[in-house]
Amino acid sequence: MKVPRYLTKSRFKLASDCPTKLFYTGKPDIYPDRTVDDPFLMALASGGFQVGELAKSYFPGGVEIESERGDYDGALAATARELKKENAVIFEAAVRHEGFFIRIDILLKEGDRLEVIEVKSKSYEEGVSAFFGTRGGISAEWKDYLYDVAFQKFVVQSAFPECEVSAFLMLADKASVCPTDGLNQKFRVRSRGDGQKYVELASPLEPEELENWILRKVPVDDACERVLEGTDTNPPARSLAERAAEYAGFYERDERANTAPSRTCKSCEFRASDEEEADGKVSGFKECWTAELKWAPDDFKSQTLFDVNSLHYQRADKLIGEGRIKITDITIVDFTIKPAEKGLSQSQRQWLQIEKAQNGDTVPFIDKIGLKTEMAGWKFPLHFIDFETATPAIPFNRGRRPYEEIAFQYSHHIVRQDGTVEHAGEYLDERIGVFPNYDFLRALMGELSADDGTIFRYAAHENTYLLKIYDQLLRDPNVVSGRDEMFTFIKSITTRSSKKEPSMNWDGERTMVDMCELVKLYYYDPFTGGSNSIKKVLPAVLRSSDYLRERYSLPVYGTEIRSLNFQDGQCWFILDNGVVKDPYECLPAIYGTDMIDRLSDEDSLKDGGGAMMAYARLQFEDMSAEERSAICSALKRYCELDTLAMVMIYEAWREMLI
Repeated sequence: MKVPRYLTKSRFKLASDCPTKLFYTGKPDIYPDRTVDDPFLMALASGGFQVGELAKSYFPGGVEIESERGDYDGALAATARELKKENAVIFEAAVRHEGFFIRIDILLKEGDRLEVIEVKSKSYEEGVSAFFGTRGGISAEWKDYLYDVAFQKFVVQSAFPECEVSAFLMLADKASVCPTDGLNQKFRVRSRGDGQKYVELASPLEPEELENWILRKVPVDDACERVLEGTDTNPPARSLAERAAEYAGFYERDERANTAPSRTCKSCEFRASDEEEADGKVSGFKECWTAELKWAPDDFKSQTLFDVNSLHYQRADKLIGEGRIKITDITIVDFTIKPAEKGLSQSQRQWLQIEKAQNGDTVPFIDKIGLKTEMAGWKFPLHFIDFETATPAIPFNRGRRPYEEIAFQYSHHIVRQDGTVEHAGEYLDERIGVFPNYDFLRALMGELSADDGTIFRYAAHENTYLLKIYDQLLRDPNVVSGRDEMFTFIKSITTRSSKKEPSMNWDGERTMVDMCELVKLYYYDPFTGGSNSIKKVLPAVLRSSDYLRERYSLPVYGTEIRSLNFQDGQCWFILDNGVVKDPYECLPAIYGTDMIDRLSDEDSLKDGGGAMMAYARLQFEDMSAEERSAICSALKRYCELDTLAMVMIYEAWREMLI
């Protein structure tokens, strides 16, 4: 029996990004999909499953439509039975119209009125969250969510033209306050016999938990209408019905759409690795560009404008429109080179990257004068710190808000004036349901208050989270002992700059030095591929630094160099077929290095996706003591390597300046 090829809401979203992707999706034996392999883990990390179960709890008496995967007819029949009732609450309702098929998170029926509710583990703040941008179109932040629910409204309205259909997003309300302790922990992760995991409500919700919603049902009919009409973009696009019909046709016929290359190609998930291609798999990305750009196999070895760090989308669009996609096609005329007060400006750095690529120059650039000037102001001992953090959608504790920031782990390395390196301290709070921030801060204070040495972070993450903890302390005046000392400590090592509250701004006398900013200003290695992520900079400096090669090719780490988690002697400079191996690949997997890579987006996430997911498992999942111990051990090693990476970058620079 032929399986019907319906356009679902996920396929509509995929096609809205690029219609050609419809031809590649769902064919993993031919076209590998670089999307994260396990959507359960992604949803677990973001709180998606917990939010979904909580939303159902707000609608008592709901009926879940259960069916085997691919059993469209069974799900449709079960939904039809419920819709015969005058009033109904249906979870995972199945609706079909022509070539469209959707499953709706929550469908409410009251007579001839239907409410489509799409539950998302995204935060919403009244008066702050804006569906529409300054130019009138739907903002990029909300586009995927609104296209999703607008498509559902379109299918439901088409299937039930006699009904009035309203659409809603159900989102985590950042203005709400959790009414009890332990609400989060009631949503437990269980395992079936086949190893598949699911979320289950471990104990009934208390009356106050049902009465005080922390999710908000946000009406989105106005935004949906603009999507349906095609007026959500500037200039206007075709109506949703026209686009959906075209996409459904492509998918039903299994026909490849011809789509011109655009900046969305940068994040195309249908890229096969060299190993996969050697095994006979096909890169959808390459197949598309071969068809549209007439590229030959050797062309794909070239660097492109997508490799240029922070290239503005308007400039990228212009170059793509002119067919100038390779780095060799870009000229200095395409840039307005602006100097910086110190170091490299962004435009100077971009042109440096392009120029080195065009000349085949692989020698790292280092601004010795600028970096020496910075180093002259540093005071020993040097402290290198890194935080691992989480923002749970459902709070762990009474009085906390959805997506309130949690700092659950740090690592701390010290470099002394004689060059001695040691892993001086660490903190990991694995306790279930405990708000760790203040204990975390007390431990950090204890480690950094013994001297006035310079403190280093990589990117803004640590500064941001300490400011968040400062604000939490302001809201908890009667709860926290040593509060004034905590305020003083945070203000001494952070910088705060806010246009909204200028009276709350400061620049601490010992404010942390951002090593990522130093990279941007004074250092560029072509082997980073234009990225400033510490996971790209570390292998690059290992490759280029004779000092690091000699020092860390020996098993000195954990023996001569003090380590809290590597006691047997660890080599960090390892050649694999003549290529420097990424040190992060030497770690025991939390969820696999490849998973962490896909969750990370250069500087924005700091490669913390795997750690965040591991922490989520510690909080939500029933597991053995041995499994908890293994996860905690992996987290400690991962975070320790983050601060060791900062130390190695510092050591490489120090030796380069001699």
